[in-house]
Amino acid sequence: MWLSPEEVLLANALWVTERANPFFVLQRRKGHGRGGGLTGLLVGTLDVVLDSSARVAPYRILHQTQDSQVYWNIACGSSRKEITKHWEWLEANLLQTLSVFENEEDVTTFVKGKIQGILAEENKNQEAKEEEDSGKFKEAELKMRKLFGMPEEEKLVNYYSCSYWKGRVPWQGWVYLSVNHLCFYSFLLGKEVKLVIGWVDVTQLEKNATLLFPECIKVSTRDQEHYLSMFLNIGETFKLMEQLANIAMRQLLDNEGFSEDKCLPKPKSTLKHVSALKRDLDARAKNERYRSTFQLPRDERLERPHGVHPLDPFNKMHIMGQMFVSNNYICFASKEEDACNLIIPLREVSIVEKADSSSVLPSPLSISTKNKMTFLFANLKDRDFLVQRISDFLQRTPSRKRAQSPNSPGGQVSPGLGGASSPCSLTLSPGAASDSKQFIFSDETTPTATQPLMCIFRRESPEELSPKMAKEKMKEESWNIHFFEFGRGVCMYRTAKTRDLVLKGLPESLRGELWLLFSGALNEMLMHPGYYSGLVKESMGKDSLATEEIERDLHRSMPEHPAFQNELGIAALRRVLTAYAFRNPNIGYCQAMNIVTSVLLLYCNEEEAFWLLIALCERMLPDYYNTRVVGALVDQGVFEDLTRDHLPLLYEWMQELGVISTISLSWFLTLFLSVMPFESAVVVVDCFFYEGIKVIFQVSLAVLEANMEKLLNCSDEGEAMTILGRYLDNVCNTQTASPPIPHLHAILTSGDDPLPQVDIFELIKASYEKFGSIQAGAIEQMRFKQRLKVIQTLEDSAKRSVVRAILTDTAFSIEELEELYVLFKAKHMTSCYWGSSSTAAERHDLNQPYLEQYRIDCDQFTDLFLAVSPWACGVHSQVLAGRMFRLLDQNKDSLISFKEFVTGLSGMYHGDLVEKLKVMYRLHLPPAIWPEEESALEATRYFTEEAQSHRPYATHLLSDVDFLLICGASDGTEPSGQQMQEGARNGRTVKDEKSGSQDYRYHLRLWAQERENPKENIKELPKMNQEQFIEMCKTLYNMFSEDPAESELYHAIANRRYAATPDWRGRQTITNPVPRRTLGNGDNTALWCPG
Repeated sequence: MWLSPEEVLLANALWVTERANPFFVLQRRKGHGRGGGLTGLLVGTLDVVLDSSARVAPYRILHQTQDSQVYWNIACGSSRKEITKHWEWLEANLLQTLSVFENEEDVTTFVKGKIQGILAEENKNQEAKEEEDSGKFKEAELKMRKLFGMPEEEKLVNYYSCSYWKGRVPWQGWVYLSVNHLCFYSFLLGKEVKLVIGWVDVTQLEKNATLLFPECIKVSTRDQEHYLSMFLNIGETFKLMEQLANIAMRQLLDNEGFSEDKCLPKPKSTLKHVSALKRDLDARAKNERYRSTFQLPRDERLERPHGVHPLDPFNKMHIMGQMFVSNNYICFASKEEDACNLIIPLREVSIVEKADSSSVLPSPLSISTKNKMTFLFANLKDRDFLVQRISDFLQRTPSRKRAQSPNSPGGQVSPGLGGASSPCSLTLSPGAASDSKQFIFSDETTPTATQPLMCIFRRESPEELSPKMAKEKMKEESWNIHFFEFGRGVCMYRTAKTRDLVLKGLPESLRGELWLLFSGALNEMLMHPGYYSGLVKESMGKDSLATEEIERDLHRSMPEHPAFQNELGIAALRRVLTAYAFRNPNIGYCQAMNIVTSVLLLYCNEEEAFWLLIALCERMLPDYYNTRVVGALVDQGVFEDLTRDHLPLLYEWMQELGVISTISLSWFLTLFLSVMPFESAVVVVDCFFYEGIKVIFQVSLAVLEANMEKLLNCSDEGEAMTILGRYLDNVCNTQTASPPIPHLHAILTSGDDPLPQVDIFELIKASYEKFGSIQAGAIEQMRFKQRLKVIQTLEDSAKRSVVRAILTDTAFSIEELEELYVLFKAKHMTSCYWGSSSTAAERHDLNQPYLEQYRIDCDQFTDLFLAVSPWACGVHSQVLAGRMFRLLDQNKDSLISFKEFVTGLSGMYHGDLVEKLKVMYRLHLPPAIWPEEESALEATRYFTEEAQSHRPYATHLLSDVDFLLICGASDGTEPSGQQMQEGARNGRTVKDEKSGSQDYRYHLRLWAQERENPKENIKELPKMNQEQFIEMCKTLYNMFSEDPAESELYHAIANRRYAATPDWRGRQTITNPVPRRTLGNGDNTALWCPG
């Protein structure tokens, strides 16, 4: 194909000239075509190292003038035919023209212009170029599948040039990152190196630099560590690896696999070697950061950010930052942290227009809301495009009547600062509900609160005009001034002053409103009016495991507070927890949710508390409240890392005591509500809803730092726990205006010597001063590292639990069971991400015991059966595997668990002769045998019996076994069929009968009594008809096919068949009696079948 002319300095390196004329040279790459040897190996190695998607083309055409030493590459070809076509075109169309030019520079200019004209003609539109780039990427994907045997379902995300360290030798090659695997391929001097690692097997992924491995990525599995280095862009590669490993961990955790986003917008410009999946993952990462920054719902999708300078309404100055537009929100974040954040829901927007430009406000954009607030954004480079996008979103935004909850925005509007660019302030009345109607009745007995429980069960303070009450009034006035300056509700400016007010403690009258605002729960509640009431009605009267656990914990939720000492508070808590369990059955209910929800109900009504609980469980504390509290365990590991970084001396000592992992779990799960006095803990919750999880880490580190001297002198874990417990019990809130609530934990852990009280605001201030440098991005990076560790540790624990549970029921050793579990799980995972007839949720039910969680279908079982079964039957193995699957699938759901899988294998590997024969016998009876197979046998018998009228010595069923029965010779010494059947039923050979041993029945009875779990007697097995028995004989023959003693084994099988058919016409005995063999690796014992 024609190439854009590129200068070539070393024209003859690794190339051989085949044709030449005064202006062009046709060359062939050394080692290609004729010849080879060492040159071919070297060139092949270089081709693999330098390019992966398309190796260096073996032919090329260069342009050169006689007096110039510079060559220009103008064409290449993968075959001689292709390059010859280009060469002939040049000779026919350019040679004569070029001979006219006198100046060599004019010749080169003419040739370059002609080639570029040809390329422009071939690529008239951008679509052709896009197809070319996607074709190159598809070629790399096809190469990956061919090299590593991947199916079409395995999608390549991206590939990078790198070196893989095998021992101390770096192998240069290419790493392929697909959705489910990391693959590496290298070809050096005739030797290949291949590496395939499933993302679900990765236990550690980190980027580091050492003397031996400079700036490398370490990929660890349970068995080995792998090092990859020499990346052109190691940051991009590592980031993509993190995303893919996270997807795999999510799949292990809750079956949430990867699904491609079909609605991904097309890029404005073509990106070479970037697949749609890579763009999809990049978009997901940006969406997650966007949602996390502004606490938005999980379905928000970000458009590209825009650099803007909005006008600060109070300081009348521009703040540099970025504007983000998604399907339901317009957001702004300043470049300087905490300088200014802004969230404008599109449901609140009334007008979007371009304002007049000026030297002060270049390219301004004005956004007005329904509450008469106006926001100005200046210095927009693509203002027209942005206005059009916002208009499109507004047209798609449904017009909804906003729910007028007590704390929802939409109250009175007060005048602003004046001027079009100054926003007006929203004023919200927190106690909008009428005092005369504090609760309603949803039925005849259960009252439903319409106000926060704190308002209904308010305990009056004895000193109405005390200094504490005055302090509370001052807090309220400070927030009212803030609302006047920066607005109120979801469109409020969030500045450094906002954080300062939060750190000083929220006034009780505004706490519920601000919790909803800062957590983002208000937005979700207003977007889904009536959702909570519908869930309550739908879940009412339905029992489940979650509702049983909720009922047990209802009266343990803040029993010291009067709100939960009567049915009103208990009923509200029950409805909120039950509604959430019904909404999210994957979480259902977890202990500690009751404590957190009861506090939410004190400051919010039921619906608001419900949406706050959603924000906590699904966004702010992800995976905290699932069945394995994975999120809390992950953050526990992050806390250990932070302790090591900030308090290294204390970390070493606490690790020896094992205290950190013990204390931190309860602190994180309940946000200190279970370990601190209530009035103090809610201040921590205030900061948490504004800042997120970093506040919990900061306060935890501050608690350890305050007790460092005492903890270093501890001798055991119990002493350390007591010190920390008593310290937290004495954390007080001296500013609270409400009467103190007795702290149950403090009553139980109080010692003889009272400790000095610790002011909660001083503790929070110290946490920000000493540990405020902790960034949310660093926490997320630590979370990823710990998530790999925690989930893989839980998987290993699950494996050990399964092995222990099933060990006594099988004859396999622990090592064998662990290996089988790994194989079974791997097959299950492939079925999840490479597609199957059943969904991943059906195969991996997290609510089931570990033995029943992973399940496979018939196709996966067949693959495993062929790989590990001792009963190899050649081409008949697939049929036998299908029958075994149907035999084990007792509940008929077309899936079998690991326990069922091991039960089937155990009988084949370690069962005695009788057990193996039972298994073989059952494999040829329903349900193991298909109804279609039975029909085929019946049809065969019909046509065979019809043929017997013409062939008196024909067999009942023409099979290999029957043919040998007719042709076999005998010396007349074979016992009768009746004797053989009798001996088979009694479990002894005929030889034993003749020896005079008459006490076999007595020994059989003793043997049966010795068994703890008497198994099914052979006589109790269902009877087998002749066709089924013949099928079993065919299975036995196929099982011993190609055995060294095949002929002898075949005669033995025929003998059994001969003895079991006494009515056989024309039968003859078999000569040369041979030793009998078992079905597996057993002793030389007579082969027999029930019948």
